[in-house]
This record gives sequence, structure tokens and C-alpha cells, in this order.
Amino acid sequence: MTEERYFLDVNIAMYAAGTEHPLKAPCAAVLQMVVDGQIEIAIDAEIIQEVLHRYGALQRWETAQTVAEGLFTLASSVLPVGEVEMRRTLRLFELYAPTGIRARDLLHVAVMQENSLSKIISTDTHFDHISGITRLSPTDITT
Repeated sequence: MTEERYFLDVNIAMYAAGTEHPLKAPCAAVLQMVVDGQIEIAIDAEIIQEVLHRYGALQRWETAQTVAEGLFTLASSVLPVGEVEMRRTLRLFELYAPTGIRARDLLHVAVMQENSLSKIISTDTHFDHISGITRLSPTDITT
């Protein structure tokens, strides 16, 4: 296992579990790298909530549970979201919400910062605009 730990954005698991899409195979390859011990990932509690919310809205309850359980299994840590993280999110929101970055993604950044993580694996390019955060696309990791 590598010493570096990456934050895994929810879109990686959802593309991997989803229907055919150009990002499905690269995202599945990232998860396979985690299984194989090539990379270590962390998530936060909000990632699990996003999975349950999205698949629940689609009435795909079994998929929601399968993806969430898979993330619990793969992640070395499920980082908590508490008052400290929410207060940091407020500060980030003030800076970045006017640029179009959504609150839930700023929450992930706050959790990352509170846990000394600087790299996120994500397909969302808006992470590229957040100071101190390095986004790696699935193809960055797998090639």
C-alpha cells in the first residue's frame, strides 16, 4: 500500500457502478487499484449520504446499499463531518461559492483540509480551482 492517501469523490464509485459511459472503465480501474492495494483512499460521511440520496431518488435502493457498503469496505477511513468541518466549509463557501463550486464539494474540501489530505480523485474539474487541492482524474491515476 502506498503511504499517500487520496480522497475519493463520489462520482468515481457512481460512474463505476453506472450504465455504460466513457468514464465507467477508468473509474472501475481506480476502484480495482484500491482493491489491489496500489492506492489508499479516504471518504467522508457525506459521500455515503450522497450515494444513498442519489440512488434513493432513483428508487434503486439495492444499488444504493451495494455502492455504500463497497465504499465502507474500500476506504481506509470514513472521516467524520462535525462542527469544525462545517465551520471551515462556511469559510470556503464565502470564497468559492461565488465561483460556482457547490457547498457539498466544499464540505469535502473542508474535511480533506482538516485531515491533511490534499489530493482528490474526481471527475469534477471545479476542484482544480481550489487552492491547496490537487485533483486527479481517473485516467491520471490509472495511466
